[in-house]
Amino acid sequence: MLRTVLRRRKKVLTLEDVTVTDRPEVHRAVSAAALGNMMEWFDFGVYAYMAATLGKVFFPSGSSGAQVIAAFATFAAAFVVRPLGGLVFGPLGDRIGRQRVLAATMIMMAVSTFAVGLLPGYATVGVAAPVLLLVCRLVQGFSTGGEYAGATTYIAEYAPDKRRGFLGSWLDFGTFVGYALGSGLVTVLTAALGTDGMTDWGWRLPFLVAGPLGLIGLYMRMRLEETPAFRAEAEAAESDEELAGAEEGRQSGHGRLKEIFTGHWHAVLICMGLVVVYNVTNYVVTSYLPTFMTETLGQNPTTAQLLVLATMILVALTITTVGRRSDTWGRRPLFMAGSAALVALAIPAVLLIRAGGALLPALGCFVLGLLLVVFAGTSAATLPALFPTRMRYGALSVSYNISVSLFGGTTPLVVSALLESTHNEMVPAYYLMGAGVIGFFSAFFLHETAGKPLRGSGPMVETPEQARRLVARSRTEAGRRARNVWLRLRHPGHGHRNHEER
Repeated sequence: MLRTVLRRRKKVLTLEDVTVTDRPEVHRAVSAAALGNMMEWFDFGVYAYMAATLGKVFFPSGSSGAQVIAAFATFAAAFVVRPLGGLVFGPLGDRIGRQRVLAATMIMMAVSTFAVGLLPGYATVGVAAPVLLLVCRLVQGFSTGGEYAGATTYIAEYAPDKRRGFLGSWLDFGTFVGYALGSGLVTVLTAALGTDGMTDWGWRLPFLVAGPLGLIGLYMRMRLEETPAFRAEAEAAESDEELAGAEEGRQSGHGRLKEIFTGHWHAVLICMGLVVVYNVTNYVVTSYLPTFMTETLGQNPTTAQLLVLATMILVALTITTVGRRSDTWGRRPLFMAGSAALVALAIPAVLLIRAGGALLPALGCFVLGLLLVVFAGTSAATLPALFPTRMRYGALSVSYNISVSLFGGTTPLVVSALLESTHNEMVPAYYLMGAGVIGFFSAFFLHETAGKPLRGSGPMVETPEQARRLVARSRTEAGRRARNVWLRLRHPGHGHRNHEER
């Protein structure tokens, strides 16, 4: 009886239950995942910095504001199909493996981004030009629906428990490096070719760079192994007859979706709320600020581009430090503090950006950048830990992409439209404050996962010595629990007092 009680209360770890990670293999996994994210955001950086130019190339002549809104509408259209991509790639990654799906999304992203650079403009083929641009953006959005969730899942399932925040932050490091490379390339080309040269033919060059980048990323991803957590889950599913019913549900997309939204609805809501605060801040800073500063505030385009580029470099330089701190301070405190700071500092930051000149707008951009890095350095370790291994890719893909589609990727479009209709230049600040409120309450209900194994997976450590210490500590804790159970069974009053003392 005592053994039964003990097994139900806590499993005693053995060395077979603990995975000792291989450092070179972990580094390869992180590098390949980050490179894919870098390429995705290279495209976003290029598109955001050239929104005004692309509006002139692909849409009929009219007011500059209408062309910008049309360009951002096409940008946002990619996010409409992201949930569909998540529905396809997420469950597929839970069935056939993370590595294969990530290789497929890399191919689709590279081809669609490269194709944009080959498209004819509106002056050449008329209305077919924006239609072709929309098709390319939809393919990009579909592939991206399986990219970020798969990459975060892949890194989280490879990382040692105590370093998941630091290693996961390299994924978003790739995000901002990619954005900085894309926006930096546009800035250099604009300075070299001028506005007319970019509108005539220079806009094509940044998109054509995606081809070689995609080939490099695909090569790296094809060399990866499957994650230890997925391999263990697959082996357990094959050997355990009790999982036969679950396996049937796994083969049914409808059954899997029902399980996600009924059995894990609280994790889905928390995930969506955290994604809102991260992505609204992200897209305001990376995709909307360049246009806001030039088209709305009338600032010098080169100055505006350099300020946002410097902000991205600041984020890239600090993001791994934030990730490392999340391993010691915890994910929940960082998300709550960052969200509260966003509510308090959004208005001052936008006022500084509106001030004119270079110094005060730079300070405003840096404030938003430091707020962004709090979320960026923490998300990749936080979001995968919300869901169990057997459905992690699918649940995260669905939750993440629904939230990004509704509130993240639409941010430049919504803010542009609100500003155009209200003529209130503080709209971006109010939008950021709303996102901060959502993020704070989502983080409030978040269970701390720093230093703990992923749900449904065993502990992961870096060295055999750490594994032995973990097993020894597990046995000690199990012995203490067994002693307390025995005392409660023999002396119920003593067990109650012992529990209160502890």
